[in-house]
Amino acid sequence: MSDYRLHKDTVLRALSTVEEPDLKRDIVSLNMVKDITLGISSVRFTVVLTTPACPLKEVIRKRCEDAIHTHIGADIQVTIDMTSDVTSTRSNAPTLPGVKNIIAVSSGKGGVGKSTVTANLAIALHKSGAKVGIIDADIYGPSMPTMFGAEDIQPRIFQVDGQTKMEPVQQYGIKFLSMGLLVAPGQAIIWRGTMAGRALQQFFSDADWGELDYLLIDLPPGTGDIHLTLVQTVPVTGAIIVTTPQKVALADATKGLAMFRQPQINVPVLGVIENMSYFTPAELPDHQYFIFGKGGGKLLADQFDVPLLGQIPLVQSIREAGDEGRPAISVGEPVASEAFRATAEALAQQVAIRNATVDQTKRVEVA
Repeated sequence: MSDYRLHKDTVLRALSTVEEPDLKRDIVSLNMVKDITLGISSVRFTVVLTTPACPLKEVIRKRCEDAIHTHIGADIQVTIDMTSDVTSTRSNAPTLPGVKNIIAVSSGKGGVGKSTVTANLAIALHKSGAKVGIIDADIYGPSMPTMFGAEDIQPRIFQVDGQTKMEPVQQYGIKFLSMGLLVAPGQAIIWRGTMAGRALQQFFSDADWGELDYLLIDLPPGTGDIHLTLVQTVPVTGAIIVTTPQKVALADATKGLAMFRQPQINVPVLGVIENMSYFTPAELPDHQYFIFGKGGGKLLADQFDVPLLGQIPLVQSIREAGDEGRPAISVGEPVASEAFRATAEALAQQVAIRNATVDQTKRVEVA
């Protein structure tokens, strides 16, 4: 028998005073409170977060406990189960129907570590509990097979209702496809842009991706045919821009960011990630040396009024792990793991805000 003070309506009224920090609405009206169970001077309920990588999970938990104690009674025992249901604006999508969010990872120039960032972000999101995939859209210079130690693996081909399908390769919990899985190592791909675009389209339409919370698209450097093929083929949830702090990288990153902001493209920019922000030697983990300059990513983010999602240090173990086919976060390298974990949380947070505040992205009609 429950305490006379405890009724589901009473609990909901108390929790309606708890604001979701990002969405600025109460968690009851957002339908985040489920499965209320009452006991003698005790209450248990579930809070459904918008992403398992929510960086404010403990803040929300504490606010819920305080609300029950303040509005019902300080002696009430509160048990809160935290779960998640990643939000999406892609309902009834004909292409990739089981994928909730498609995120373009872009850079203005090569050599800024975009693929390394993509691989580690994917694993960080997976470690939080999300289902994650990667499409290596750099058709001419695919690097994901190396990053994931899958250079000798090929996708399984099977038939569904008379149609040929590919099963993405899975490593470290991440599903991924890359042209590097389909050609011999070292073989040059000499294709015109239209052929490369068709290969990317096949990764969307001819692969069985199943259900994913996030599908990261590792784009080639610059702004070209592959970028246009992406936004013409599927509605993209948002884009992130990877840069280093140095001036020459920022100049190109500015163009990449501006491309997504063009009216005919109009893909939301979720934020900027500054890679190689500073050098931290393994023997001096508390030291920072700003080899490529300082604060460039923050300047770019401020210029376009988007978040700076994270600053990834230049750590030797990140390079070594990528070359060995074991992304740094997968082996628990402490400095890199913390940087990528925090960045992945910030990315998931921005996806949730974007899905709650911005209309669904349309497929682009570009001649």
